[in-house]
Parts: sequence; structure tokens; C-alpha cells
Amino acid sequence: MSEKIRILMIDDHPMIIEGYQNTLQFTKKSNQELYIDIANNCDEAIHFMDKSLEKALPYDVLFVDISLPASKDGSMQSGEDLAGYARNILPKAKIIILTMFNESFRIHNIIKTIDPEGFLIKSDLTSSELASAFQAVLNNPPFYSGTVNSHIRKSITTDIIIDEKNRKILHLLSQGVKTKNLAAHLDISLSAVEKRKKQLKDLFLVEDGEDETLLEEARKRGFV
Repeated sequence: MSEKIRILMIDDHPMIIEGYQNTLQFTKKSNQELYIDIANNCDEAIHFMDKSLEKALPYDVLFVDISLPASKDGSMQSGEDLAGYARNILPKAKIIILTMFNESFRIHNIIKTIDPEGFLIKSDLTSSELASAFQAVLNNPPFYSGTVNSHIRKSITTDIIIDEKNRKILHLLSQGVKTKNLAAHLDISLSAVEKRKKQLKDLFLVEDGEDETLLEEARKRGFV
């Protein structure tokens, strides 16, 4: 008996989408029938998701690229927002996130907010890994690519626990944001930022007080 699988692929690079399609069609199981729709931006993706519900043919799997052009009304800024929307209106759909981002903060945040059934870093991706991820997500999720697993493993094995604001401080510092500008990003006072940075330097045993040393130690433990 054939298994019909409805898929929405969301990516703004047509060649990448074509590669995904070809890989899945070539490696699918003999009893699987794949029905694939393609969206190149947030507006198209929302249109397809809404239509699938109107037709009572909801998607089974969504491939979502994180870096996408924002929707025209500004309500969706990225694939993260789209994935959150999909979680609400298509609760049974399995979400596979694909991204070039490989910083620990982004990975941690996506897992926390979206909890995807599949999480693939594009620089890790091969045809065979995409095929494996697809079948694993259908039958035994989650499936995380090597870089994602490595970040998770590092953050689990470290005995250092830091909250979201401190994670964000490390992330922003790693992006080159100056301390005096951190307060605006975090919605806290500059003195609160300084206090948190001191806590972080104490936690990571930074003796020279330098931000770069703090980032180096945080990278070793998978926080950046």
C-alpha cells in the first residue's frame, strides 16, 4: 500500500530546492509517493500552508530555511517565525530546519523555540544525509546533523549553566557588539550588563578580564 507524503520546501534558492527534490525522489522508498510544493519566501509559504488546511490536505513534512526574505507585512522575519506559525496551524507536521548558521546560540535557540524533528546545518549536508534525515524524521525523529549534535553534546557535558540573557551576551560579543551597546539589545541597564559580564568571567575562570579570553573559553565549551 502506497504512503502519500505531502511536503512543503521553503528556500529562496531554486537550485538548492531542486537538489532537495531530486535527492528525495531518487532515494524515497518504493511505497512512498511524494507530493512537493515549493515556496521561495515567507508570503508564499504562508499561502501554501493556509491552502493546505482549506483543502484538508495538510503537509506532513516542512523543510524550512532560516534565512528568508521577510513577509510583505513584516509579521514574518525569517524561517524561525514561519516554523513557529507552522507549529500552530499544522501541529502534526514534522519540521526540518536547514540553515547556514552554526553558532551555538542560534542552534540552542532554535531547538528551544521550535524543537524541530530535523535540524541540518547546510555545510554538513550531503545527499545521503538529507535522505537519511528525511526517513528518520518520518519514522523516528529527531534527526540532527553532526554540527548540531556536537553543540548539544558540548553544552550537556559542561558543568557550567548560564541563562538566556548571558547566552545572548556571549553571542552578541562574538558578533562584535561593543559592551556599551549590549544594554539596548538586551533591554537591561549598562550596569546590569557589566555585572553579568563579570559573572561570566568568573564562571569561565577568565583571569585577564579580556572579552576575547571569555569568548575563547565559551567557544571551547560550546556556548558560542
